[in-house]
Amino acid sequence: MQEKDEKLMEKIISLCKRRGFVYPGSEIYGGLAGTWDYGPLGVALKNNIKNLWWKKFVDGREDMYGVDAAILMNSAVWKASGHVDTFTDPLIECTKCKKRFREDTLKEKGTCDECGGKTGEARLFNMMFATQIGAVEDSSATVYLRPETAQGMFVNFKNVVDSFHPKLPFGLAQIGKAFRNEITPRDFIFRVREIEQMEIEYFVKEEDWQKYFEYWKEEMLAWMESMGIDMNKVHELEVKEEDLAHYSKRTIDFEFDFPFGLKELYGLAYRTDFDLKKHNLTYQDEETNSKFVPHVIEPTFGVERTFLALMLSCYKEDTKGEEPRPYLAFNPTVAPVVCAVSPLLKNKVELRDYAHIIYRTLKDEFGRVMWDDNGNIGKRYRRQDEIGTPWCIVIDFDTLSDDSVTIRDRDTGLQERIKKEDIVDYIKERMN
Repeated sequence: MQEKDEKLMEKIISLCKRRGFVYPGSEIYGGLAGTWDYGPLGVALKNNIKNLWWKKFVDGREDMYGVDAAILMNSAVWKASGHVDTFTDPLIECTKCKKRFREDTLKEKGTCDECGGKTGEARLFNMMFATQIGAVEDSSATVYLRPETAQGMFVNFKNVVDSFHPKLPFGLAQIGKAFRNEITPRDFIFRVREIEQMEIEYFVKEEDWQKYFEYWKEEMLAWMESMGIDMNKVHELEVKEEDLAHYSKRTIDFEFDFPFGLKELYGLAYRTDFDLKKHNLTYQDEETNSKFVPHVIEPTFGVERTFLALMLSCYKEDTKGEEPRPYLAFNPTVAPVVCAVSPLLKNKVELRDYAHIIYRTLKDEFGRVMWDDNGNIGKRYRRQDEIGTPWCIVIDFDTLSDDSVTIRDRDTGLQERIKKEDIVDYIKERMN
């Protein structure tokens, strides 16, 4: 089973590099551990994930307000939130090879994963990236790259309340980068030093927190399923009291069966009134003329982990032919490419011109449309299958006489003829 999982991970990493989803960061200079660059298809998939999240949780709701806070914040923010004192991981060093690890990631406690040597005593390591701001290098000029997006929303709580006067319950939502100086980045894009979070801080009255905690749990599960994440691989973990973050009274981790183990995909935390109290922020209820500190439910989604869970959930191999046909069975709404358009023969001007007219029509309608005339038609199909394109549209010589095209389905391989004027409706029907 472990060998099978390792091979699957190798296939995913290879596909990502080969097809332009994910590249190693700074590769031509030997790389930089814990960093990855996203190619054209990777950017498209990430943008689809973020856009669909925003559509569901912000634009699709009446109680949510979007913000985009700065990555650099006053150091007092991180002191007040507890990150300066508590945002730590247990760091250990091998006494033999001198490599450093997070203690809780070792396969065998006290033994180095690399050389088998003994490890020293663990010490706490703060994961925030510190940098200097301004021209003078002194302690007052030290700032941090934010380790989470949450505090940017908390410090803007009063601004949003003063601008929009929202009634409880309401939420703030943000998509943005966060930075963590991971001791041992590993497992492809799962544990990295630069992450992108899609996060909500939902403000409620204290007596309502349990009701909204359960509500957001169901919302998160529905989101996963709608995206095409394999729900058979998703498991809920109630975090034990002794393992809770310093701000949390209750947390559920949604874990996913990754090839390298059952690991956290998303988190749902009840942060109580911890953060608003630390920042000395209150809410004035205009109906009751009372002032109090709201409590917070926090659903947190990672873009990179969503990306990886989708790749693993959607990777399939059709073994009916002489050799396996790998394909990514993406939901059409999330697929990087909705459809590909091809002239049957690239050197026939009349086919190319006709195909380009259809390509431009579909490009204007859906945006995510690819032109593909490289290699024979069989190779094009396999290439589009491998990147998860739901439909391939081929313009052949019959098209020139009857204005019909061949449209091929990625999952079944079945082909049918439809009129060119019906292509847009055909795709829209299936996307919805």
